[in-house]
Amino acid sequence: MLKIGDMAPSFCAFNQDETEICLRDIVGNWIVLYFYPKDMTPGCTTQACDFTANLYKFDNLKATIIGVSPDNSEKHRKFIEKYDLGITLLSDENKQMCQDYGVWQLKKFMGREFMGVIRTTFIINPKGEIAAIWDKVSVRKTKSVKGEKIEILHVEDVREKLEELQSKY
Repeated sequence: MLKIGDMAPSFCAFNQDETEICLRDIVGNWIVLYFYPKDMTPGCTTQACDFTANLYKFDNLKATIIGVSPDNSEKHRKFIEKYDLGITLLSDENKQMCQDYGVWQLKKFMGREFMGVIRTTFIINPKGEIAAIWDKVSVRKTKSVKGEKIEILHVEDVREKLEELQSKY
């Protein structure tokens, strides 16, 4: 299992435009690498739309956002077009990245057990080290504050952590 301070596992994978993206080519920048189960599903769509809506905040922090799922490049392209997404999506059809990052795990749903992607987000620093990890991500959580329910966005947690990490870097 990866932990903070570990070197991020190397990868090369094709994006939605069938262009190969390799960690070695983007290391040196801050990277938000998030793994999600499947395009066009409710939680995954919310997560991708949240990152897209907040892309300018990550751009201001000079961070690249990359989503990864086992879907193929064509499905990623359709997902991006349907929801006007502004982020890069990598295809991990052979699930090698998912395995290398420890997110391909046994899942349970409605009494069934199966292997699948555990929704996980990593921040990788410019040295290529894992700087933060969120596992079993809830895209949006509701929290009570002084009797009032407020919605907490995962994307905001990630942005805040990135700002904190950059201030110490």
